[in-house]
Amino acid sequence: MEHTGSAYGLWSLVVVNIAVFVMFAFSFFKPVNARDWRSFSAFTAFIVALFVEMYGFPLTIYFLSGWLGQKFPGVDLLGHDAGHLLELLFGWGGDPHFGPFHILSYVFIGGGFWLLAEAWPVLYEAQRNGQLARTGPYARVRHPQYIGFVLIMLGFLLQWPTALTLLMFPTLMVMYARLSLAEERDSEMRFGDTWKDYASQVPRFVPRLG
Repeated sequence: MEHTGSAYGLWSLVVVNIAVFVMFAFSFFKPVNARDWRSFSAFTAFIVALFVEMYGFPLTIYFLSGWLGQKFPGVDLLGHDAGHLLELLFGWGGDPHFGPFHILSYVFIGGGFWLLAEAWPVLYEAQRNGQLARTGPYARVRHPQYIGFVLIMLGFLLQWPTALTLLMFPTLMVMYARLSLAEERDSEMRFGDTWKDYASQVPRFVPRLG
């Protein structure tokens, strides 16, 4: 294996990427109450764990180095391309940034940010008027903001899976599910039959086809 220099220890890139993605998500989500801040903070923790390994210290590569070194003896494990583990493990070859998993990750990440951007104005206007959000993405699912966060995280997992983010992902999904149930209890208490009618027509997370 020929080593051409480590692609890690780039802590300035870690800070810049965390700041860009967290601020980008913040500009779309705009947390208001304690529940919003909990969901946003969990997403931020995922982003921090991701970029620390992507450009800082490759903890997952370190743990898997023995097995990866035997299975892929010609691969520079300290090079950036090796961090795209799915592209490496499936042996697509070439630049991993143009591999199928990486391209699919862009679809999920872009779709997640788009959903956050579409959902926030509807929710903000409804909250400002003391009404139930029922239009835009809220006409198809009851919690588009949480779906947006999950899509973004899933996209990053396809692009750069790590041991820590793989452990965090199901935990965050459970947390978002519990937050959504708490929101629904509050909405039912506040809006009564209007909420029950809405909930009977609109799915919680998975939109109906057609």
